[in-house]
Amino acid sequence: MKTKLNKIANDTNIFLKKFLNKQNNSKLLPAMKYGLFPGGKKIRSKILIDIGSLLAINYKTLIAIGAAVECIHAYSLIHDDLPCMDNDKIRRGKPSTHIKFGESTAVLAGNSLLTMAFEILASSSLQISEKIKINLIKRLSECSGHLGIAGGQYLDLSYEKKKISKNKIIEMEIKKTGKLFSFCCAAPAIIKKKNTKEIKFFENTGSDIGLLFQIADDLIDFKVSSKVAGKKTGKDQKKGKATLISLLGYMNAIQYCDKIILKTNKNLKRYGSNSKNIKETLNYILHRKK
Repeated sequence: MKTKLNKIANDTNIFLKKFLNKQNNSKLLPAMKYGLFPGGKKIRSKILIDIGSLLAINYKTLIAIGAAVECIHAYSLIHDDLPCMDNDKIRRGKPSTHIKFGESTAVLAGNSLLTMAFEILASSSLQISEKIKINLIKRLSECSGHLGIAGGQYLDLSYEKKKISKNKIIEMEIKKTGKLFSFCCAAPAIIKKKNTKEIKFFENTGSDIGLLFQIADDLIDFKVSSKVAGKKTGKDQKKGKATLISLLGYMNAIQYCDKIILKTNKNLKRYGSNSKNIKETLNYILHRKK
C-alpha cells in the first residue's frame, strides 16, 4: 500500500511541479509551493485512481485530475489553519503556511491554489472532451464552495461547544471532507460517460469514504501524539468540536467506520478484481496514524 501511495504522490508532485514551472513567476509562488509540497499522502488521488482502475481510465488523465484535487485540498488546509479558523501552527510536521509567510500571504496563496485547480482541469494537455471538462469543473466548484468544503468549515466552526445531532454532524463532515472524495469517485464515471444513476452511485460512495476519512482523522486527534501525527492533536476536545467521537464514543466511532468499509467493499465488488485496490485503501484510511 505504501509503495502505491508513494508512486501516486510522486507522480502527482511531478505533474504539479511541471505545471507550476510553466506559470509566469509571481511573489506568491513560494507560499503556494510551501502549502502544496511535499503535500501529504495523496489519499484523495489514490481513491480517484482506485475508482479509475475499475472503469479503465488512463492513468495520466487521473494524475492530472488528482493534481487539481490536491490544489483544492492544499487551499483548504492553508485556510483552515488560519488564526480566524482553527488556529493551527503546525501542518504536515512543519510550520503552517501563515506562520512561515504571514496571514495575508497565506490567504492569497490559498486563493491562488483554488483557482489553479480549475486551470489544470481546463488545460489543453488534459486530453478529454471540452464538455466533460466543463462538467468536471462545475462539480469540483460545487465541492469546494459553500455547498462543500467552505460550507462544511463554516458549520464546523459554528457547531463548537454546542450539542449537535448525529445527522447534522454527518451532514457537516460530508460537506467539509466527503464532497471532495465524492468528486474523486464520480470523475472517472463522468469521463466514461456513465448514466446519471451510476454517477450518483459513485458520488454517494465518495461521500461515505470521505466520512470514513474524517472520522479516522478525528480518531487521530483523539488518540495519536502531535509528534506522530505531524500536527497538533487533542484540540477537538479542547475546542468542543462536534464530532462523531464526541457523540458516539471512541469504540462506537470505530464500529461506524467498519460498517462504512463493509458497505463500500460490498457495493464495489461487482466492478471486478480491481476492487481489491480500494479495499486496501479503505483499511489504510482507518488504521493510519497521521
